[in-house]
Amino acid sequence: MALDRDTVVRTALRVLDEVGIDNLTLRRIATELNVQAPALYWHFKNKQELVDEMASTVLAEAVGAAEYGEDWAELLVNYGRALRGALLSHRDGAKVFSGTYLTRTDVYKGQEQALRVVTDAGFSLAEAVAGLMTVHCYATGHAVEEQASTDDPRYDPRARAERVGDELPLAQAAGEGLFEKPDERFERGLALIVNGMRKARV
Repeated sequence: MALDRDTVVRTALRVLDEVGIDNLTLRRIATELNVQAPALYWHFKNKQELVDEMASTVLAEAVGAAEYGEDWAELLVNYGRALRGALLSHRDGAKVFSGTYLTRTDVYKGQEQALRVVTDAGFSLAEAVAGLMTVHCYATGHAVEEQASTDDPRYDPRARAERVGDELPLAQAAGEGLFEKPDERFERGLALIVNGMRKARV
């Protein structure tokens, strides 16, 4: 197997799915590749640089998966869905993605296309950037919360309801909307963002 940057990144993503971000080390990745850890330093000077490349790869694939068309609202919805899906496809994927530096310039082509669609619909560039960034941050944050709470009994709505108590009925009832049916929750929030942009344009 030729050892290049893409091979290292793909292997790192596979190891991430097995051990999680906290246990992801260059030594583990090197073992998976049947090389010594120093061999990886020809391609990445440290773990953070590798994580940045992993996150950039996930984003590039999410951007490529989005269905770009002439309808700005459909574009935003598809981008949000694609990004969330990409982050959830890897263990700790949202945590890996958050706060990383994007290294791949091929994401700019998709960004250019998306901004063109939104500005052609009558939004200013500032509004288009804000709209896309809002969807971007929402999808990322939603994925972070999903991955943190899935299969964790501490987030069970029934246990939460008992902890909150009957004296706070709205907060008590909010548990289902906070921690159950993540697909529905995500779509509801995404619709609010798009509808807010639609009203702002009028």
